[in-house]
Amino acid sequence: MTNVQSFVNNPYQENTYILYDESGQCAIIDPGMETAAEQNTVVNFITENKLTPVLLLNTHCHIDHVLGNKFIFDQYGLKPQFNIGELPLLEAVIAYAPAMGIRYEPSPIPDTYLPETGNVHFGNTELALIFAPGHSPAHLCFYAKKANILIGGDVLFRNSIGRTDLPGGSLMQLINNIEQKLFTLPDDCVVYPGHGTETTIGFEKQTNPFLT
Repeated sequence: MTNVQSFVNNPYQENTYILYDESGQCAIIDPGMETAAEQNTVVNFITENKLTPVLLLNTHCHIDHVLGNKFIFDQYGLKPQFNIGELPLLEAVIAYAPAMGIRYEPSPIPDTYLPETGNVHFGNTELALIFAPGHSPAHLCFYAKKANILIGGDVLFRNSIGRTDLPGGSLMQLINNIEQKLFTLPDDCVVYPGHGTETTIGFEKQTNPFLT
């Protein structure tokens, strides 16, 4: 079974996720570690649980979700994978990070880009790709069907949705993608968002003020 471990990182309180299963392999999703302490916490978890990182995934490429890409590459030799539509966002980070007072080591560029649909695998886990732009131009969510969990990035939050006022954002597109792609998942699917606490699809269908 696929397990989830989360870490809250950087000034934006971004959620970094490690997904792992009984194979001992793991995927690191949206590494947002900025400080040495944050980096050590993630590495210590991987080491203590005898995990082998084999995938580095980004839901999207805003600064708070890619701060740790270079560290993970240096530590484990993994280059990030995301949809190519996010590449301009990644390339822009190096220019605006200093103005935000954030020390940013440039992320490696992917060797492999993820398509809008399909699957990625590690160990005994299959993650379905769900293309859900609106917060960013080519945002992906990762759905583990067997475990019924969604790593949702900045698309859907507990009683909220991703902001759409950044370059490439679209409120109508975001809402359409949530309703047409995420709300077709089972009501008891647990959503692990890019910020804040987890929620479920059914709870958001009933209570989310942006979607009811």
